[in-house]
Amino acid sequence: MPHPVLTALDLTGNESGTYLGNGEWSNDASAGLLEPVNPTDGEVLAQVRGTSQADYETVVARAQAAFKVWRTTPAPRRGEAVRLCADALRRNKDALGSLVALEMGKSKPEGDGEVQEMIDIGEFAVGLSRQLYGLTMHSERPGHRMYEQWHPVGVVGIISAFNFPVAVWAWNAFVAAACGDICIWKPSPRTPLSAIASMKICNEALKEGGFPDIFFLINDAGTELAQQFVDDRRIPLISFTGSTRIGRQVGERVARRMGRSLLELGGNNAIIVEQSADLALAIPAIVFGAVGTAGQRCTSTRRLIVHASIYDTVLEKLVAGYKQVEKRIGDPTDPANLMGPLNSAEGVQAYLAAIEKAKAAGGTIASGGAALSDRKGNFVLPTLITGLGNDSEIVQTETFAPILYMMKYEDLDEAIAMQNAVPQGLSSAIFTTNLKVSEAYLSAAGSDCGISNVNIGTSGAEIGGAFGGEKETGGGRESGSDAWKAYMRRQTNTINYSDAMPLAQGIKFEL
Repeated sequence: MPHPVLTALDLTGNESGTYLGNGEWSNDASAGLLEPVNPTDGEVLAQVRGTSQADYETVVARAQAAFKVWRTTPAPRRGEAVRLCADALRRNKDALGSLVALEMGKSKPEGDGEVQEMIDIGEFAVGLSRQLYGLTMHSERPGHRMYEQWHPVGVVGIISAFNFPVAVWAWNAFVAAACGDICIWKPSPRTPLSAIASMKICNEALKEGGFPDIFFLINDAGTELAQQFVDDRRIPLISFTGSTRIGRQVGERVARRMGRSLLELGGNNAIIVEQSADLALAIPAIVFGAVGTAGQRCTSTRRLIVHASIYDTVLEKLVAGYKQVEKRIGDPTDPANLMGPLNSAEGVQAYLAAIEKAKAAGGTIASGGAALSDRKGNFVLPTLITGLGNDSEIVQTETFAPILYMMKYEDLDEAIAMQNAVPQGLSSAIFTTNLKVSEAYLSAAGSDCGISNVNIGTSGAEIGGAFGGEKETGGGRESGSDAWKAYMRRQTNTINYSDAMPLAQGIKFEL
């Protein structure tokens, strides 16, 4: 019998991983199986049939055909389609949030929150559908008008990661749909069920509303199809969320075919705690930033840089906070628990290896430091490590686990330099009540990250702001602000309404 959470979403436990369009889910079983595992107990949740080569070709061909229709659909009408999807997700929020918690391993409140992000970006995209603005420029030539407009880019390929198995897709797909694009989604092989459920919810809403297919789904039981997807010239934009290592490969492959890539990659995020900081604000933000989603967010807090004058006080409070979390580690579908498991056994091994490297480099385990072997699943203790410098190799490495390295600083310039001295540049934060300090931190000489906060942690982001980072984080931006421009092509137009043919820059050319 399938898990009750699957049943609530009309999943049987034996699923097709390919939505072909035209209301069809593929029955082809020739491409192998994915077997997503419940990270809480190690049990296989279901079997998902991978996408065959023939089915892939069908998906791309139908997506191309759908684009020819969708690009000419008025943008406000496209927004209405997204609104129906958001409404359907709202009706299914509890069940889908539970599936995210079950399959990924994050807590039930975090799973529900991820679905809420889908709903929120849907509402954002509805408004966006009436705000795809261009600019009008003054021409240097008499009797001419210049302006720019934005057109849909085409078929968008979305490759999402296991840690946000549904929200990242919605960040891309709902905005892209409002822009007039068609989306093909390849989710993480660790979390295909959340993707299948999301697609069924949204595609049923579109069908009931009289809309055509705008979202397609593929699943790769290996890696060959994913590589073909990235290399496919019929897909002008690939949006990839994942590790810097794989993201670098994706960016290079897409660039070789002169395509576009939108990369959301790793983060080695730091919080600076300045001597005037309100610790009542800082401590909860630090703890959640480091242990929320078991440290498996790209925005998770990895490094803590504390002024020497308050270092011991902060350390004492953090250890106390970590001990409270330890009492509430368990089944993520139980809302009483604060922290669930790591998503995979490989994640546990990476966590343990990082701790051993930290100890070998001279680090001290102030709290945690072990896997929980007294139960099934991929459970570990949230870990706080002191005694290492910012230049330590393990501190410079992003480990996707609840490990926080705590360091001292003496002056603000030193702290900012430490924060910035890592290859990644995603999220950052400072806790201070000093206005001058906060402004210096946000200045051009301050944080070099794409997200920089004051008196709020590094973890998580609101959909209204552009999300992304610099350096090895990839430079991409998705979700809010003007991130919609990534899903469109810019066109500059000049109209001559005079009777003359003046050339630009005053050039004379007479026949």
